[in-house]
Amino acid sequence: MTRVRRFSCRPESVTAARGFVRETLRDQAQELVDAAELMACELATNCVQHARSDFELAISDRPGEVRVEVSDAGRGRPTLRSPTVLEPSGRGLRIVEALSKAWGVVPDEDGTRVWFTLA
Repeated sequence: MTRVRRFSCRPESVTAARGFVRETLRDQAQELVDAAELMACELATNCVQHARSDFELAISDRPGEVRVEVSDAGRGRPTLRSPTVLEPSGRGLRIVEALSKAWGVVPDEDGTRVWFTLA
């Protein structure tokens, strides 16, 4: 099953995206839901703060794997950063890298798609 929802470029959309993940994955283990919520929230925040773009969140719940994709119309490309302890931001993709089974960035003519999977 794949569910897709579009969100506007507004801070409250990050909270709405988190709720969408929780609702879609309600039958999964709580640990998986918590991880997916956190990572989707980080990616949605990047769309609002950096891409300054509406975004689409797609969640595929297949036996043995959950795949989450966040797509935006931004032209920039997300990159892993290594912020110092004094920097208040820049850890989102590090969180995705640490918690996911796999993840990646797919640039295309319409913007950027960042995806991750969880076992």
